[in-house]
Amino acid sequence: MADNAIQPEDDSRARRNVWILVAAQAVLGSQMVMISTVAGLAGVMVAPNPCLGTLPLSMIVIGSMVTAPWLASLMQVAGRRTGFFVGAIGGALGAAISARALWLDSFGLFLLGSFISGIYISAQGFYRFAAADTASDAFRPKAISYVMASGLVSAVIGPTLGTQLADAYVVPFLGTYYAAIAICLIGMVLFVFLDIPTPPRPVAGTPTGRSRMELLRDPVILVAIICGMVSYALMSLVMTSTPLAVVGCGYETDTAGFVITAHVLAMFAPSFFTGHLLARFGTRPIISFGLVILAGSGVVALSGVDLGNFYLALILLGIGWNFGFIGATAMLSEAHSPAEAGRVQGMNDMLVFGMVALASLVSGGLMNCTGGDAQQGWVSVNLAMVPFLALAGGALIWLTLKPEE
Repeated sequence: MADNAIQPEDDSRARRNVWILVAAQAVLGSQMVMISTVAGLAGVMVAPNPCLGTLPLSMIVIGSMVTAPWLASLMQVAGRRTGFFVGAIGGALGAAISARALWLDSFGLFLLGSFISGIYISAQGFYRFAAADTASDAFRPKAISYVMASGLVSAVIGPTLGTQLADAYVVPFLGTYYAAIAICLIGMVLFVFLDIPTPPRPVAGTPTGRSRMELLRDPVILVAIICGMVSYALMSLVMTSTPLAVVGCGYETDTAGFVITAHVLAMFAPSFFTGHLLARFGTRPIISFGLVILAGSGVVALSGVDLGNFYLALILLGIGWNFGFIGATAMLSEAHSPAEAGRVQGMNDMLVFGMVALASLVSGGLMNCTGGDAQQGWVSVNLAMVPFLALAGGALIWLTLKPEE
């Protein structure tokens, strides 16, 4: 990796790209926060069984998981810009199909639209890797965290638009999906200004790096993937059920939107200093701190269903995700060569979104189909965090105790 390191004087290009990706995360990211806020409620409205209400959110994540490998390969061949255009078009198409499904009251079509929306989610996941592409070793953690920090804007815009437009038409939530279409089509113009070179085509005899199985046998890569999977999965597990829990415990839909806003703000606000913390303390301590905060979120949620509990639990959930996921991303970015980037990143995001899909599926079943009311379902959701935390914590301990090779 040292031979391929980009020197600090080259960071002017990296900083320009970061600003473009910051804008893309803020603008395009808001449509996905909108959909995440209302998809579970819309799903319950059109689903034949309430237990399937959060399945649309799971389909978004499954779409992301399926998309990640081929989208990473596309970017390796055609460049980041092409991949991000494909993602934005996928987001617009998915929202359009979902809107049509709500108009027709078709749950099957709504699932299809949600699945296609996952193409954008997958593309958005690569923004953080794109920020690192032209950055020096010193600037890389900061570049990643700055792009993640721009989610603050989407955290404010997304839930507010999502709930305010929910009743704009006779069919509930139709206005939210129409707005998502417009945001995708307008926001994709930003990628015209992105300046990230297309990776050179491999020449015969040039080293192509390790295979996927060889990469997974690298302890650092393996643990980074596990920690990224767990951090994102726990966020999905709890956030998916939050609007249903808030409304089910007697609060208004607007209140659920405010709780989600607080959560998403907490997800991205720490990013202004996460990169500095990573540069100073390293990835492992920051990931560990994130896991501890995620555990604290579960403790607060299990303590009661007062509105303050919902706010504090979701704020801690966001902060824990930030440290855990950005730390895992930084750890992964340091453990592979440029020739291995597309292979590693596609595999990582496929596994991460696969775990997130499982978490969102489990979340809906736990929330709607365990116990007799919303409060008991909420308890089940938060207790389900325990095995995930044990997996990531155990992996970090194993890596720390493992002798250096």
